[in-house]
This record gives sequence, structure tokens and C-alpha cells, in this order.
Amino acid sequence: MEIKVLGNKDTRSGFGDGLTYLGETNPNVVALCADLTGSLKMGDFKSKFPDRFFQAGIAEANMVGMAAGLTIGGKIPFTGTFANFSTSRVYDQVRQSIAYSGKNVKLCASHAGLTLGEDGATHQVLEDIGMMKMLPGMTVINPCDYNQTKAATIAIADHNGPVYLRFGRPKVPIFIPENTPFEIGKGLLIQEGTDVSIFATGHLVWEAVEAAKVLNEQGISVELINIHTIKPLDEKCILSSVAKTKCVVTAEEHQVAGGMGESIAQLLALKNPTPIEFVAVDDKFGESGKPLDLMKKYGLHSSNIIEATHRVLKRK
Repeated sequence: MEIKVLGNKDTRSGFGDGLTYLGETNPNVVALCADLTGSLKMGDFKSKFPDRFFQAGIAEANMVGMAAGLTIGGKIPFTGTFANFSTSRVYDQVRQSIAYSGKNVKLCASHAGLTLGEDGATHQVLEDIGMMKMLPGMTVINPCDYNQTKAATIAIADHNGPVYLRFGRPKVPIFIPENTPFEIGKGLLIQEGTDVSIFATGHLVWEAVEAAKVLNEQGISVELINIHTIKPLDEKCILSSVAKTKCVVTAEEHQVAGGMGESIAQLLALKNPTPIEFVAVDDKFGESGKPLDLMKKYGLHSSNIIEATHRVLKRK
């Protein structure tokens, strides 16, 4: 498997650059932030389009209400804060003012998962995908690198309806080619294979790439698919892959409960019952630490994907 690494950059910068591009190309795009302009990389948009940037302060619920109101005038609001504050802190407002009302708001959430690192469990949200995917009509997207996050940010502006866009803080390898089309609801094939299907999302896509290299060397043919859109799920892509391989590993920086793996397991239970192993956080809160150390401690490393693959192969 030849994967070319194009550099290292945080996915939140992909969001910031995508938002600036939208500012230059779509006059209806506006941005709102809850006192985290630097952390969300929204400063460039703010400086270039000051009349279209709204600083809500540390008042996330008010920001969501403002965003919902702006859609009534035809604007396309992009809200920016940490993933924990984009979901847990404002769930009532998101449910009532955005999802229930079908408002065209883009909830853009940085610093998701354990890789937030030293800020600890209070900020390392691991339940957000589950919370957001349960809301009727909510699209949930979790891109894997800088290029894909930028492309996703641009793509969701053309999608009519509420979107939850999740990304992160640390620098990670850039390996999705810059001009790769981003299609909401379509899985991205990274490598074809016949022995096992590995479905990964977000930061765990790179860990899956690293795992697939080792597994290939061990003589195991891996089909690796990047599930960047968790809702709507690409059922056709998943079922087609599983029909070949007959077993599945899912990998995500999220709780086992409520995550991408759960959505895939539900699909398979209904359409094609298949052995499946989950690489995710197992019913625990995070803690303060360096991102890589936390990934290893909580079982989100490439070595855990390799181990899960060997377990599921024995169950075929």
C-alpha cells in the first residue's frame, strides 16, 4: 500500500482555511465563535470579513440561538467552539432551535476526543457523535486530515440542513490528496482487500493506515475505508466490502457506545450479520496527558487495530 504523506497539520486548520475560502466565494456564509477564535483558526475569516463574523463570547447557547436566527434571513452560519461545548453544553438549543426546526446551521467542533490532551476529561468529549447522530435530520461528519477537513468545510456549505462537523487539535499526517472530491455520505476507499474490512473515521484513519501496512506484511489482505460521514452512513459501500471480506474492524476516537462502529453493527445486524470488533474507548472518561500516550492507554493505537483484526479473523 503506497500512501504518500504530504506533511503534518492539524485538522482545525483545514476548517479555518475552508471557512476563509467560503468567505471569499459565498457571500451568505457567516461565522460565529464562542471566544475561541484562535483555537478554531477563525482569525483569517474574522480579519477579512469583519461584518460577517459574530463573537458570542463564552455563551455557547446564545451562539446557537443566534445562528438559528441568521438562517431565517438566508445566511449560512458556521459556529465554532470546542466539541464538548458544541454538543454537551448546548444540546437543548441544538435539538430545539436547529434540529427540530431544520435550520441550515453548520456546527463546527474542534478539540474532539482524547487527542485534546492535557486539558483532560472535562474537555475530551467522547460522546458527541452519538449525541448528534441521534438527532433527526442531523448530518455528522468526522474527516481524517487537513485536506479532507478543508474539503468537508467547503462541501457542507452547499448542503441544505444542519451539520455537525468534528475535527481536532493535534498535528496529524496529511495523506488525502488535495483535490480529492468530498462527497457527503460516501465512504472513501483507501485500499482494496479481501480478508478483512477496516472502517475508520477521523484521527483513527491514519492509525488504520499504519495497521494495514503491518497486516499486509503479515499476508492479510486489508480493505480500508475512510468513513468520514457517519450520518448518513454509506450503506452500499459497507455492505459491498463486507460481502467480500466476511469480517469487520471499526476504529474511532469515541466511546464504543453511540459511535460509528455502533452504526455499522446495526446495519450489519439488519442486512448481513458479520463478525465485528470495535477499536474505541470502552465506557471511560479521558484524563490529562499527551495525545499519543492517551491513544495508547485507551486502546486507540494502530497496534490495537492489528490485534482486533487478528481476533475477528478467528471468528470468520
